[in-house]
Amino acid sequence: MSPQDKAPATAPRRVIAVMLDGLRRDFITPDATPALAALRARATWFDAHRTVFPSVTRVVSSSFATGCRPAHHGLAGNTVALVEDGRLGLHDVGRPEFVETKRRLTGTVLARPTLAERLADHGGAVIFNNVSPGAAYMHDPDGHGHVYHRAGSFGPGRRPIQGDRALEVTPDAAGDRAAAERFIAEVVHGGRPAFGLIWLCEPDTTQHAAPLGSATHRAILATADSHAAMIIAAVARARAEGEDILLLVGSDHGHQTVRAVIDIDAELIEAGLKAGPGSTDVVVAPNGTAALVYVDGSAEDRIAAIEGFLAERPWVGRLFTRDSLAEAGLPAGGGLAFAIALAASDEPNAEGVPGLSYAAKPADGKADRLGCGQHGGLGTFEQLPTLMLDGGGFTAGRTVTADTSVIDIAPTILRFLGRPIGGVDGRPLQEL
Repeated sequence: MSPQDKAPATAPRRVIAVMLDGLRRDFITPDATPALAALRARATWFDAHRTVFPSVTRVVSSSFATGCRPAHHGLAGNTVALVEDGRLGLHDVGRPEFVETKRRLTGTVLARPTLAERLADHGGAVIFNNVSPGAAYMHDPDGHGHVYHRAGSFGPGRRPIQGDRALEVTPDAAGDRAAAERFIAEVVHGGRPAFGLIWLCEPDTTQHAAPLGSATHRAILATADSHAAMIIAAVARARAEGEDILLLVGSDHGHQTVRAVIDIDAELIEAGLKAGPGSTDVVVAPNGTAALVYVDGSAEDRIAAIEGFLAERPWVGRLFTRDSLAEAGLPAGGGLAFAIALAASDEPNAEGVPGLSYAAKPADGKADRLGCGQHGGLGTFEQLPTLMLDGGGFTAGRTVTADTSVIDIAPTILRFLGRPIGGVDGRPLQEL
């Protein structure tokens, strides 16, 4: 670091957040992830941390950014149905164009302010993201800060960032490393925004394609650990220069092994409850080990029959109806009639890793994940994300056993930065 890059003695407080997509907290061990295990020993570790439902990245990203459940920020799934020209249509939230589609059809992208919006006049937010475009843009859909993603990077006002300032990385471990190197240079040691977030795609990407506990899986855990180690070390160097940084290292959800894939559309059609493939009377939005079922107004008379049918399916673990969507933290309206957490158990897979789940057949011809990792529902291990907080008054080596949630992260960051916290569902973890 050159002399002119040194932080002043009275440097303002900052938050650096590292999210390792899909990292189950029971995968953090001295053998598998030595850097993360070492951080755990000197950070505050949250041992009853949970995520939202559905436990999918685009929803969790929205809850991370707003401090709210889906019922209040308005995004119900990785895949959702929206009404256009009076008909329900299925939409993949991960696509880069979804932000503007959602804005056009509903008038807003997220119904609550994000951290980027709340910090726009207080040091700003810079986000590096290597998961889906939709998940990345949910952190700042209205362009209050900077978001860097391979599908397009944007500054304030959603002004495109182009040329050598754009982020051109691959959605894999090599891309994670390249993104981490830039994040360290430009955020940790560079522009020094009030909030810097890097969201890495591993181990999630590999877990979707390999059995949990396999040699391939163990290797990607070690690689993800090495990327976290780079950023942890960079934060230590910045602190040595006098910076007051709260370091957050965590994940959005865990994973379970897919024991069987269920074609919910086909089952509803066979039962006479949906007109046919691609029909818009009843629309199933698959979300990994969860699913959302939308019913058009013309098919309202089938609601009771659909409920009775789903309640009897062995692959349904928990069924939420319109009357209980709020209990699940999901938004009402827009034709959403049911939410399904597919059945899950704590049984081990062939590698001895606990956690088996049924999964909904993906839309758009995407590959089934039989025998590999998946998430979205309420199974023990998909609801087992990681959270560690280091610095900022959090006690070194402490284990918090009280229930915490991803919705607590935004208010915790705001409290540390001295900003107003109103309008969130979570609470600052400093209160614990």
